[in-house]
Amino acid sequence: MTTGPPDTDEPTGSTEATPHPPDPTARLDRIPVITPSHRRWVGLLGFLFVFDLVDLNSFAYAAPALRSEWGLSIGGVGAITSAGFVGMFVGAIVGGRLSDRFGRRPVLIGAVFLYSLFSLLSAFAPGPWTLGVLRVLTGLGLQAMTGVLLVWVSEMFPRAHRGRYQALLLAIGLAGVPVAAWVARAVVPLGPGAWRWIFVVGALGVIGGVVALRVLPESIRWRAARGHPLDDREEALIARLEQEARERTGAELPEPVSEAPVGRGSVGELLRGATLRRTVVASAACVFLILSFYGFSSWVPTLLVERGYTTAESLTFTSVLAIAAVPGALLAMPVIDRFERRSVILVLQVLVAVLLLLFGLIDHPVAIIVCGFGAAMFMQTGVATLYTYIAEVFPLHLRGLGSGIANGSGRLAGVLGGLLVAALYSGLGMAAVYIYLAVAALLLGLVMALFGERTTNRRLEDIERA
Repeated sequence: MTTGPPDTDEPTGSTEATPHPPDPTARLDRIPVITPSHRRWVGLLGFLFVFDLVDLNSFAYAAPALRSEWGLSIGGVGAITSAGFVGMFVGAIVGGRLSDRFGRRPVLIGAVFLYSLFSLLSAFAPGPWTLGVLRVLTGLGLQAMTGVLLVWVSEMFPRAHRGRYQALLLAIGLAGVPVAAWVARAVVPLGPGAWRWIFVVGALGVIGGVVALRVLPESIRWRAARGHPLDDREEALIARLEQEARERTGAELPEPVSEAPVGRGSVGELLRGATLRRTVVASAACVFLILSFYGFSSWVPTLLVERGYTTAESLTFTSVLAIAAVPGALLAMPVIDRFERRSVILVLQVLVAVLLLLFGLIDHPVAIIVCGFGAAMFMQTGVATLYTYIAEVFPLHLRGLGSGIANGSGRLAGVLGGLLVAALYSGLGMAAVYIYLAVAALLLGLVMALFGERTTNRRLEDIERA
């Protein structure tokens, strides 16, 4: 959206010579490479993502010790797991809507402080009811941060690279999964109450929030779309990105191509026409992702104990499986910007479904490690691809809310998913759980292949107009 005087029919000089360039979005779009500034943002956002993932997985690794210390049943574990998803459902929608209205930056940073605070308080929970409430509040901050962070990256990174850098960010963040697993493996066996340190580690994300207050800018696209004139600092930021791009390429940048802005609509736009279709597809994909992904990762430590392994053996297995998270996200980088995202997701989910079945049906330590590692790795590749897709398909003025509804639908499904796994295991046994997880993974791939949008290497504005 233009925020200054309109272009004339005849150019009067280069954009660089204009004191206040009229179209900051067009200037961003002509930057073809990742600059040093982008790389600094990756480091900061990756740090925030690490502790997001530590906190997200902390209860799963504490659950076996809590079952022993507090006498929790399988149903009790499912209830606390579901409580976290209630918070994530609220955080996805509220955080997304607030980011559309007040900006990506304040919501992202505020969410970091929120989840860090309630993670720390979780370490002092006296019983399951208190912990359940705190997991609701922690989940609210976690999902608000994740959703807005992905939207911010989609708006501030070059279109030819945004997919692989979403994947890279997720890979950095996923280091938090083995961190949580190995912290649990180290501290849980120390004795009663040692599990509380897992939540203390999750609260360290507040350090990144403090740094973000100083160095993370607002999304330029959001500012332009809201009609806010850029201040001197934001003008200087765009100029710096342009200069860094020139230095990297050794050539002058192409002239910015200004186009008629996409009009702003109402929230009701999400419920009609092409946008409704995108909302339904993205939401269904997130539902099946959460049912399969978190149904697996959240329950593996507990279900391995139910298969006859000790708590220490279960944590050792899951610590090894957790290592798959980082290479899984990195595996997306060579393909996510080369092939259509929906096709990549279909192939991945077929592989995941097969590996989940093998993991659940073959009770041998080698099979558990090999199949579990493969399933966890390809799941994370799919997560990186789907998260990139969701941050691309909604109109800019509704991107936070649309992404929030899609992610929130998945988190709401996670509330039922935690209870469903417990019910399936109690009623039908272990095999039924893994058949259910495999079917959910396959349905994710089919939904995306049949109904997903084409988004790879397209301008966000072009996707919006389609």
